[in-house]
Amino acid sequence: MTALNVSMNPPAVTHATTVDELVDRKLALWHLVASLVFLAVAMLAGFTFSLQFLQKYPFPGIELLSPGRWRLVHTNGVAYGFIANAFLGCLYWAVPRLTGHRVHSRWMSWFIFWAWQAIVGVTAIGLILGHAQALEWGETPTYVDPIAFVGLILVAVNFLTPIFKAKGPMYVTLWYFIAAFVWTPLVYAMGNFLAEYLVGGAAGGAIGGLFIHDLVGLFVTPLGWGLMYYFVPIILKKPMWSHGLSLVGFWGLAFFYPLTGIHHFLYSPIPLFLQHGAVITTIAIEFVVTTVIINFFGTLKGRGDALRTNMPIRWFYTGMIFYFTTCLQCSFQTTLTFQRLIHFTDWVVGHAHLVMYGVFGFWLLGSILYLFPRLIGAKAYYSETLNSWHYWLNAFGTLIMFTDLLVAGVVQGNLWRNLAPWEESLIASMPFWLLRTISGTMIIVGNFMFFWNLYKTWQMTVAARQTEPAGPRLSPVPA
Repeated sequence: MTALNVSMNPPAVTHATTVDELVDRKLALWHLVASLVFLAVAMLAGFTFSLQFLQKYPFPGIELLSPGRWRLVHTNGVAYGFIANAFLGCLYWAVPRLTGHRVHSRWMSWFIFWAWQAIVGVTAIGLILGHAQALEWGETPTYVDPIAFVGLILVAVNFLTPIFKAKGPMYVTLWYFIAAFVWTPLVYAMGNFLAEYLVGGAAGGAIGGLFIHDLVGLFVTPLGWGLMYYFVPIILKKPMWSHGLSLVGFWGLAFFYPLTGIHHFLYSPIPLFLQHGAVITTIAIEFVVTTVIINFFGTLKGRGDALRTNMPIRWFYTGMIFYFTTCLQCSFQTTLTFQRLIHFTDWVVGHAHLVMYGVFGFWLLGSILYLFPRLIGAKAYYSETLNSWHYWLNAFGTLIMFTDLLVAGVVQGNLWRNLAPWEESLIASMPFWLLRTISGTMIIVGNFMFFWNLYKTWQMTVAARQTEPAGPRLSPVPA
């Protein structure tokens, strides 16, 4: 990547035949379908897990259905089933369009698809059977880790090949993608091999902390922001507001984010200078995120009507507001002073839900909303009303859950600080846990409305094709 050789607006292949030759729509579609299947499973697992806090768990005493194991199915299903699959589906759409080249191998692409579904499925079964590793976000069983690592290498080869074939200015989206394809295998190996086999004690904890946060910052974040730099200007039909801020955002992420992970283990035996460094870099990330948010809202200037008229844009910008919120919250919660109050409380749980689902989940749901009719050749959705309900139930459900858990964390922290009996904190938490389950139900209902809308749209499109007169049919090629 040469220093400033980056264009302001994503190039787009517009010739219909060329696009059909470059983009494997069926492959992209099935990755998105798989992502939604795993999202459904993960949501239901999370809902079931939440019932134990209300003393309503439906499977008491059944080891394979114990809440602790289903909690891991919930988190891993979201990360590796929903988010990873959705990213892959979007990449199969965006990378050929940005580079003018196919991915490295169609055969490899389909192998990756089936292998990834098998990896996520075997991981879920292993977690239910109690084969989890004792590392947050790295609970995948040890026998899955080498296969997953090889899969990540294959993904990198498949997408880096067309990127390195591309000539001319490199759009910033591709910068983010290249970084993600390099960082992700390294991060996965660090968390699942180093901490498991080579480094123990406090040093192993430090590496585990780096893995926990770098999985978000060096896998999910560059792919998420990269897709936003692609979809937003394409939909708004205007270039990004600032070329300079796009560079600040990329290099700020690369420089600061790898150093933040130890803030998960403040007040631990890890050397204090490393804890202080993690606090400082976490605060720095908030400033980096602010530059990216300013860039996107500057791009929206003059097109604010899109928030009302374009549903994917609404999902994207809601996720951006949530991103600013969660990073601002993180800057406070990682200070040693604030940690004394909220350490081990539901405050941290609220933060995790907002960043993984309220930010990246929203961006991916918006991307799926944009891509799905284009991948199946539909002219419109079965119901725009269902799309609207999907958005509002998710937006309010996520906001309520986040706020609820933040307040719960402050209540819990104050009770613990005042040395109140443990039972008092449980009693005080019950109303908050009930509201969490209610808000989670809102999200589940909204998403199942979306699933139904996608199914009916697909069904409607197939029926329309069967009634079309015979003859050549051009595939629709939207912007």
